[in-house]
Amino acid sequence: MHGAKVETQGLFSYVSPEQRVPQDHPLRAIRAIVDRSLAEMDSHFSTMYSSYGRPSIPPEFLLRALLLQVFYSIRSERQLMEQLNYNLLFRWFVGLGMDDEVWVPTVFTKNRDRLLDHGTVREFFRSVLEQARGQNLLSEEHFSVDGTLLEAWASQKSFQPKDPEDRSGDGSDFRGQERSNETHASVTDPDARLYKKAPGEASRLAYLGHVLMDNRHGLIAGEQVTTADGTAEVDAATQLVDDLGGNQRITLGADKGYDRHGFVQNLRDRNVTPHVARKRKGSAIDGRTTRHAGYAMSIHVRRRIESIFGWMKTVGGMRKTRFRGLERVGLHFSLVTVAYNLVRMVRLGVA
Repeated sequence: MHGAKVETQGLFSYVSPEQRVPQDHPLRAIRAIVDRSLAEMDSHFSTMYSSYGRPSIPPEFLLRALLLQVFYSIRSERQLMEQLNYNLLFRWFVGLGMDDEVWVPTVFTKNRDRLLDHGTVREFFRSVLEQARGQNLLSEEHFSVDGTLLEAWASQKSFQPKDPEDRSGDGSDFRGQERSNETHASVTDPDARLYKKAPGEASRLAYLGHVLMDNRHGLIAGEQVTTADGTAEVDAATQLVDDLGGNQRITLGADKGYDRHGFVQNLRDRNVTPHVARKRKGSAIDGRTTRHAGYAMSIHVRRRIESIFGWMKTVGGMRKTRFRGLERVGLHFSLVTVAYNLVRMVRLGVA
């Protein structure tokens, strides 16, 4: 018998979003880790807002929503708000009820500067990493470092002479012109630099993202975004090692691009054993390092860092950044590293 077509016009539900999310859903374990970190940051959030005026949207809600944007590769805050309007899973993760009103996309634009000024995302990264340390997931002595190209949100035609009098046309016809970072700059993103990661590649406007990886379980122990230049990778690696603190001896794996005499000596001065892949000629790494079995292990394990960059670019949307300016690109990069650590920790069994 053909059933009658009855369309429901209203919705009355006695089942909460909490009950609708399966108990084995991966976001449940991630939400537990996130909630613990956000609870620890309560005093930090208190310093961000005035005691007077209209109540703000809780920063905990904003951070959870931004994490969802990374997890599900959502391209814009506008699409995120669209999903949050009808996706019960998203509402549950953020903390919104079924009837709560969804914010306008400009909420993120207005709050991004507040997150930058107070270092909230960096504090979030530190808090999540402390949970991993408490679960004994960090080795504290064996690390790897590498950098990756982050294409800037600026077109090639925006890369024009710094002197306005030397500019002609819209910048789209630059064949035959000699362009360099000394004489040219992007008029839409001045912090971006013309750069290529390897010989033979096309130069593009970009930033460099740097990651310090713990070798035990592949967690990100440190991160940084810099302008793109020839010494940015070794300078950032030195800074990331300094940020670790402590006086114990550690090892640092890296590829051939880090095989530079000045960098290797800086590591040794800091009580760091340089497990750097050797160049064929003029290598700064000698037999006193390569003779140990740990050197070969570090060279093998450091390749895992490429999977981090792969996840950040394909899932996290870092192949081409959606933001302009070093600070905003760095803020998004930090958030994506938090998201990666959360996914990795859940896979390792943290709950």
